[in-house]
Amino acid sequence: MRRSLRRALGSALRWLGVKVCRRSALLLVLVWLASWLFLNGLVFVHRNMFSDFCTDDKSKEILQRVCDEYQQGVLSGDLCDDLCVAGRVEYKRCLYYENGKKVMAASWRGVPVVLKSKLENFSSYEALALLEYQDGAGGTGGEEELSPLDVVFYATLEIKNSLGLETGTNLTLPRLWGQRMKESERTYSRAELASLWALLQQEEYIFLRVLQDLTHHVAKILGSCGHFYAVEFLAAGHAWDQHIFSLEELSLSPTPSPTRGQDKTLTARDMVPRVALSFLEMVEHFENDFSHRLHLCDIKPENFAIRKDLTVVAIDVDMAFFEPKMRDILEQNCTSDNDCNFFDCISKCDRTKNRCGSKRQNSNLQVICEKIFRPWFSPTLLGAKAGLPLQVALQRAVQECAEIGEGRRAVRQQLRALLVELVQEDSGNPGDGQEHKMGRVHTALNF
Repeated sequence: MRRSLRRALGSALRWLGVKVCRRSALLLVLVWLASWLFLNGLVFVHRNMFSDFCTDDKSKEILQRVCDEYQQGVLSGDLCDDLCVAGRVEYKRCLYYENGKKVMAASWRGVPVVLKSKLENFSSYEALALLEYQDGAGGTGGEEELSPLDVVFYATLEIKNSLGLETGTNLTLPRLWGQRMKESERTYSRAELASLWALLQQEEYIFLRVLQDLTHHVAKILGSCGHFYAVEFLAAGHAWDQHIFSLEELSLSPTPSPTRGQDKTLTARDMVPRVALSFLEMVEHFENDFSHRLHLCDIKPENFAIRKDLTVVAIDVDMAFFEPKMRDILEQNCTSDNDCNFFDCISKCDRTKNRCGSKRQNSNLQVICEKIFRPWFSPTLLGAKAGLPLQVALQRAVQECAEIGEGRRAVRQQLRALLVELVQEDSGNPGDGQEHKMGRVHTALNF
């Protein structure tokens, strides 16, 4: 009997041991599988979170690839030799890197610049079909080479397409690559044509390159190498700072005063109404001086900068559109007005058609008044001056400017008059500030 009990007990223990081992093994497998999934998920998230991080090492690798392709004759540009051979371009730091768009701070022959490209790699841009046609036609012999007129013609078509403008028979040739395009005997290498085509696929490059000959309110392009282009470096504004722009840095050096013929050092507070007048000038220029109104759909301090002469400059125009393209963007399906908001450009929903109206309801100036002028002229920032009659009237005008309604021209004129009066009051000179009224020169962007 005892022997039978021992055998039964032993069998039971062995059976329990097997069950425990099986459960432990199963638990171990489940823990291992969960750990594997967690670690792989962590790696995936890490790659997605940090692959777009600004790092000096990655930025230098990108520039090195540009130089390698320059040495191989793949790309070209007036910046390439200084960047890749002479060492006159000094990398400083990465400013922005997201979805392939790369923005870096650098110094070119001692001048601060910003290097930009919509895509990281030159090969990511669409190749110029004409070059492929030349290859299929038997190389780049004399009969197959593109003339300067061909280059400008196709460049103009690409510009019109990018800006959303109609292609007409009377084409105004934009100033691309300066006087070199006008040399009748000039032919262009594959590297030059491929580089130009890569630049023309970047909407911001086209905007800046075309508009910089027509207005001083956009950042200037100084040169290019392949798909990267260099623009003047200007300190952008900050949304987190109530003062928005670091005007104190500009107040360190005297500012010329045309009305007095001598220099006057302005305080940061003195500069605010002058910069505000420059904003008004920019708005009027963009809305009235081109063949089509230019809409700014991403108005925030980070997209603007101030030059030392207190000129407002648009430094990021990724979300700027001429009227024809703006209408195409706004005219979408909708069920309410909220569906018709495209960043800072808003429209109304026609519920009978369930379509957004193609006409923008607000304006560039309204958004500027809301996002920039209101903080500038708020009572908390003005302090003791907030109760002065001129400041009270200015705050009221800014409030009216920010509201959607009729009488925009009258509100704009009132706002300008108050700002000019404030400039005169601060300077103690009745004539000061009048240059903002007559300083704008009418030019036509006649596509």
